[in-house]
Amino acid sequence: MSTETLIYEKEDYEEGSVVTLTMNKPETLNALNIEFSREIDDALTKVEQDDDVKAVVLKGSGKAFSAGYDLGRVYFVYGGGSGKPEDKTRRPSQRSRLAYDRWRAESLRKIFLLDKITIAQVHGYCIGGGLYMSLCCDLTIAAEDAKLGHSEQRLGFAGAMYVFPIEVMLIGQKKARELLLTGKLIDGKEAERIGLVNHAVPADKLEAETKKLAQSMTLLPRDGIAIGKACARLAYDSMGLSSAFGQGYLGHTLFTNVRYEPGEFNFLKLRRDAGIKEAVKERDARYKGLVD
Repeated sequence: MSTETLIYEKEDYEEGSVVTLTMNKPETLNALNIEFSREIDDALTKVEQDDDVKAVVLKGSGKAFSAGYDLGRVYFVYGGGSGKPEDKTRRPSQRSRLAYDRWRAESLRKIFLLDKITIAQVHGYCIGGGLYMSLCCDLTIAAEDAKLGHSEQRLGFAGAMYVFPIEVMLIGQKKARELLLTGKLIDGKEAERIGLVNHAVPADKLEAETKKLAQSMTLLPRDGIAIGKACARLAYDSMGLSSAFGQGYLGHTLFTNVRYEPGEFNFLKLRRDAGIKEAVKERDARYKGLVD
């Protein structure tokens, strides 16, 4: 099942198995483009179909868990053309935007409702779509020096995200709104303090601590895990957490129709004129001295 960009490893223990999925695009900080995300979807389907597997660990290679969705493909994923004056491509339809964003939401729902125990092993950057994946896992262990947050919000989202109700449930409305509206990053220790992750451990102990936690999950019976996940789903439904996936993709599609007024920062225009690196650099420089 392993590919060049997603490593699938299965480890057998006395009472069950654990699959580790390693995102292996270190050159992009494991940014999530369409093709890569579909690989993850397919791997999770394989995990679900393997009765030996009781838990799955999601992790990243290189310097990051995941820097989120590929900002070089923002808007282009809808078929929007280059945005340059000579490009006569029509603006993407609402149909194409809704279809893509619904698929993104369904990919996250797959993690959230997977009938195996899901564990995120977070190091380095865990931003945007990477953080959404962590939020949808049952458990998250982070390195103390990991950097988690919503810098993607600085594109102009101002709080629209795929799994907002889940984050509010974990850390409360005020703290969730703070992270979303500022786009600031917090370290693993702070993430543990506010409840965004279960545990923060020294970076050199992250792998070992995650393995121990995953192995402990194999001590649970298969039927117990299935029943527990089914009951959790009912509880999430009753609390409204499952609405995150419908609300999230509709909000994202609405955001892609934002009209920028004169003088307001327009990431897509700057990316077109100056390139992706310069656009990201200027996006964050605007917050210097205002948000720590």
